[in-house]
Order: sequence, then structure tokens, then C-alpha cells
Amino acid sequence: MAQAVYIAVIGGSDIGDETAALAREVGREVAARGAVLLCGGLGGVMAAAAQGAQDAGGVSLGILPEGDRRRANPYLTYSIATNLGHARNVLIAHSADALIAVGGSYGTVSEAAIALKLGKPVIALNVTWDLAGVKRAATPAEAVALAMGAMGRKDVPKQSLGTSK
Repeated sequence: MAQAVYIAVIGGSDIGDETAALAREVGREVAARGAVLLCGGLGGVMAAAAQGAQDAGGVSLGILPEGDRRRANPYLTYSIATNLGHARNVLIAHSADALIAVGGSYGTVSEAAIALKLGKPVIALNVTWDLAGVKRAATPAEAVALAMGAMGRKDVPKQSLGTSK
């Protein structure tokens, strides 16, 4: 059986309507391709992306910076409480097969930099920052397509959802 692909959607917790709409659409695209959406589990881009995945019938996993799973956004399928604060960014970068940044600032840049150091593809959508090695996308669909393509994948069979250990 094929192993599930995990795509992390990273970005800020304090966002505007445009960024929220982009993140929701990225979440829908991730789910439509049969990948598991991984995120930081709280609000902003994380909640919007998880909502998009939920709306499309997908699976999402939040890796929380806090020690209480009850703080997770309500759109997640699963959540893991770490009590690690910003150090949970390392867990997200290691756990994801690819990362898509939607907006964001220092925390997002740290996740992207760690992922790049690990050799993981990072796609940027609607960001104001730049890191060498990050690929830019103009639309949510292009961002997910670039992430999947960087892994040599087009689609993941729906039955593979949640089968990765």
C-alpha cells in the first residue's frame, strides 16, 4: 500500500481575509490530491488550511506548540500537543514531505529554513520574504502542484490517507 504524503501548510496566526482564503484553498487542494495536511494546529493560516482540508473531506494533523490538545483549532482531524513552543517548527519540518508557506513572518521563515536545510521542497504563496531555494507559486493550485511535483508525485490514491505510520 502506498504511504501517505504529508504536506505542511505554514504561515502566520494573525492574518487577513485574503490570506485566509488562499490558505483554505491550499487545504482543499492538498485534500483533493489525497495528501495529509500537516500544520501547527492553531489559528490563522493553520486553521484556514485545516478548514479547507476538512471541507474537501481530507485529513489534517496539527502539531501544537502547547501542552493542551484542547487549544487546537476545531478543523483538525488529529492533533498532537508538544509543549515545545516554537521548537515544534522542527517537528513540522521533519514530518512533512513538502511545505507550502502562505504569508507568514519569522516563525514561518524558521520552518521554511529548517525544511530547506533538510532538503525538503518549500513553496511560497503570497509571501513578502525570500529564502534561496524556495519556489514561488501564484495560486493555491500551483503551490500544491509544485509541492507534489517536487516529490515526483501528481496525485496520491485516496485510500492511502492516514496509512503512514
